[in-house]
Amino acid sequence: MTTVPTQAAGQPLPRVDARLKVTGAATYTADNTISGLVYAAVIGSSVAVGSVDGINTAEARRHPGVIEVITDFAGVTLPHPPPRIAYFGQPVAMVVASSTEAAAHAATLVEIRYGNPTDPLIDPEAAGAVAQPGTTVDDYSRGDADAALSTAAAVSDLQYRITRHQHNPMELAATVARWDGDRLTVWDKVQGIGPAVEGYAEAFGIPPENIRVISPFVGGAFGQAGLVWPHQRLAALAARRVGRPVRLVLTRKQMSHQLGYRPVSAQRLAIGSDRAGRIAAIVHDSRVETSRDISYEDNITPPPRFMYRSPAMRSTYRVVPLDVSPPTWVRGVGKVTSGFALECGVDDLAHRLGIDPIELRVRNEPDRDMATDLPFSTRRHVECLQRGADAFGWSRRNPTPGSVRDGDQLVGFGVASAVYQSSSSPCSVSARVHADGSADVSTASIDMGPGTYTSMTQIAADALALPVGRVRFHLGDSTFPSAPMHGGQQTMASVGSGVAHACGLLRDKFVRTAVVDPASPLHGAAVADIVVDGGRMTHVSGRSESFQELLLRRGWNHLESEHTWSPQARVEDYSVWSYGAVFAEVAVDELLGTVRVRHLDAYYDAGRIINPRLAHSQAIGGMVWGIGMALLEDSHIDHRDGRVVNANFSDYLVPVNADVPRLDATFLPAEDGIASPIRVKGLGELVMIGVAPAIANAVFNATGRRITELPITPERLL
Repeated sequence: MTTVPTQAAGQPLPRVDARLKVTGAATYTADNTISGLVYAAVIGSSVAVGSVDGINTAEARRHPGVIEVITDFAGVTLPHPPPRIAYFGQPVAMVVASSTEAAAHAATLVEIRYGNPTDPLIDPEAAGAVAQPGTTVDDYSRGDADAALSTAAAVSDLQYRITRHQHNPMELAATVARWDGDRLTVWDKVQGIGPAVEGYAEAFGIPPENIRVISPFVGGAFGQAGLVWPHQRLAALAARRVGRPVRLVLTRKQMSHQLGYRPVSAQRLAIGSDRAGRIAAIVHDSRVETSRDISYEDNITPPPRFMYRSPAMRSTYRVVPLDVSPPTWVRGVGKVTSGFALECGVDDLAHRLGIDPIELRVRNEPDRDMATDLPFSTRRHVECLQRGADAFGWSRRNPTPGSVRDGDQLVGFGVASAVYQSSSSPCSVSARVHADGSADVSTASIDMGPGTYTSMTQIAADALALPVGRVRFHLGDSTFPSAPMHGGQQTMASVGSGVAHACGLLRDKFVRTAVVDPASPLHGAAVADIVVDGGRMTHVSGRSESFQELLLRRGWNHLESEHTWSPQARVEDYSVWSYGAVFAEVAVDELLGTVRVRHLDAYYDAGRIINPRLAHSQAIGGMVWGIGMALLEDSHIDHRDGRVVNANFSDYLVPVNADVPRLDATFLPAEDGIASPIRVKGLGELVMIGVAPAIANAVFNATGRRITELPITPERLL
């Protein structure tokens, strides 16, 4: 086997696209200005349940600049038939105009008459709300959890509730669509190029090969851009109707109503143990809201089933169909929800037992996944807890709630564990080395902020044995080889493995070409005796030749390779997860009930880290979002019509600089060869999980008040 020195991976290299972004040269979807472009605005329903009985467009059509007012959506498949209203904000009409301003104003002039408006069912706790089993998430049990719980020496049995969460990325949802005959080109904000092509093909009944989706830069999405939503389909419909390219950008308010959210959840989490803290039973009953017509199941069940050793466990999952828009994936999908209940429950049990919360977790560390009866690929959860405790200064924690003061502030420490599955999917990659010694590597992946351009450049450079500066990585175009959706923290394991595979095979192709070429200095050499470094192939005897020299001698412009990588079958024989431990110090104003996070620190077991700088940035972003989940984020819904009342950045509170404390994240020097051939696990979702319960547990330590409903507001503390 050819030996290749590793140089780039593991280095904290700056982003290769940083200059483009800070100078404004990076082209996001709405930045695309193409010849003949016109502008569209979507009109959403002002009722949650009913029908469209009539639309008066006369005044809108008279407005200067208006090209068309579309009131029928024939020719495109939508989740809901346009005449029937299933949720507030559902698209019912659209204006196309010569400017964004003209389209937006004309949209306010369209009059819509609704028929049969009825009171919607919005509240999952309302009398008419009926919970039903999920279709993709099964109930689970081992042992007799209820019996074991009833005889346990110590029990924590609490109800937990979390409000609806909006994505609120910086970049607004935008689509630019153009038809060339029966071929559709879409510049779009998406998380999956392949799924977007499939979505448009289904919407218009055309072959996928007639569709091109382009998305080189995404300004944050977090799950919101994982589907082809109605506004995207309608932008393409408008372009077909008016015969010109159309740009459609949703307002932030429309995004809150039309593009999914983390659903409201209610959970019962009960844990029982003996006096020594050995867990005997766990019961987890969960209930989440969903749309009546388009069900989404936010699978929150796995962590309580396996995270801690428990001979008896029962888990149920129910969805509550309501007259609301469909929920969807949001960062930390499912696991951030159950993680709040589970980690607060463990903390509550530890307090009842008088055992340190870290020690209780360590005492109940499993040696295998009890839910699947599979061994762990790697699991360094205890090391995260112990190393994190030392670095954070956990020994300073006073276990008696409310006993530490700093003036009028009550000070508390809290800890919580984090867990998220490590998954991977097939990925195809093309790699080409040119006669000038540079290389281009391409796949239809996405970069919505974590630094995919940079990390994949590093992996490609090492696999090709070229300097990083000689490698260009390309993504975001359906003309490139297929890649999985960017989400579920699978990109590094999937795309990274695909890049390493294709580039490694191309490197070996150069070596094999050289050793069989009579004109090469390496002719006749054994492949195993050749080291490739810096684009030069060197035999142990000292004979050598560069990629560039080989190509120029043979008169080739380039040498290329395209391959598909697929996960190994053996990964199915293991329980593969990333782990973490989050530590929080808070100060609670005793009179006002306000909570300030003073210090947040986390240790993670996420496998091999390709770029420590990017990983740290990912972690800090997730931790800040966790602060928002714990203390600030709350969707206020008008139960009369399902309207999100605070669908704006003024009233939907997210953390700002003043809310962010001293924080840090550390990654254990760990690798997982079962999770992926490049030994990574993934961390994009993991780094948000554990933050909210760590803060809630710190609030309890500070005040003695166990808050089980997020966000933790002064009203809930006083």
